[in-house]
Amino acid sequence: MAVTAITLATASCSWLESLDKDPTADWSADKLYTEARAALEESNWTDAKDYYTKLEARYPFGTYAQQAQIELIYANWKDGDAAQAVQGADRFLQAYPNHANSDYVMYLKALATLNENDGWFAKLAAQDLAERDANAAQEAFDILKELALRFPDSRYAPEARRRMHQLVLAQAKHELGVAEYYYVRHAYVAAIQHAQRVVSEFQNTPMRDDALEIIANSYDKLEMHDLAADTRRVLELNKGKTVKVRR
Repeated sequence: MAVTAITLATASCSWLESLDKDPTADWSADKLYTEARAALEESNWTDAKDYYTKLEARYPFGTYAQQAQIELIYANWKDGDAAQAVQGADRFLQAYPNHANSDYVMYLKALATLNENDGWFAKLAAQDLAERDANAAQEAFDILKELALRFPDSRYAPEARRRMHQLVLAQAKHELGVAEYYYVRHAYVAAIQHAQRVVSEFQNTPMRDDALEIIANSYDKLEMHDLAADTRRVLELNKGKTVKVRR
C-alpha cells in the first residue's frame, strides 16, 4: 500500500509539473513571432495575444518588439477587449510618437474607442452611430482628426476623414433625437436647447433644418410667436442651400 501511494504521488507530481511547464519557454523571438502571426492570421486571438505578450516580455528590445506591440493592439481589439487595445495604443504612441506605423496605431485606437470590430484594413461599413455614447464618439472624432492632420498622406487618412464625417452626422442625429424626445413630452425649453445645439455645432448637416423646425414649433407652444417667426425666417433662408458636413 505504501509503495502504491508513493507511486501515485510521484505520478501526480509529474503530471502537475507537465501542466505547469510552459511549452513556449525555450522559444526564440523568431519562433514566438512566427507562431503569434500564424495565430493572428487564423483569428486565434487567445493564442496570438499570449504569444505577443510573451514576446514583448522576454525580448523587449528585440527585432520584433515594436511590431509585436502593434499586432497585440489589433488582437485585443479583434478579441473584443477594447479597453486593452486603447491602453496598448496609448503606451505605444507615448513610447514611439514618430514611429512609421503611428498612423495605423491611432486608427486602431479610434476604432477601439468606438468599440467597433471590422476587418483587417477593410472599409468600415456605414452604421447608425446615433445611439452610441456621445463621449466615445467625440473622443474617436478627435483621434481621427489628429491622424488626418498629422499624417495627411497616410493610407488611413481618407478613411479617417470619412469616419469623421460619419461621426458628425451621428452626433447631430443623436442631438436632434434628444430634442424630438423633449418636444413630444412637452418639455419645450429643453427641446429648444438641444435643437439649438444642432444648429450651432452641426449647422452644416442635414439635421439643421429639422432642428430649426423644432425650435420654431417649441416657441409657438410657449407662445413666443415673435421668436418662432424669426426662426422660420432663418429656416426659409437656409432652404435650398447645399449642405456639406465640415467640422
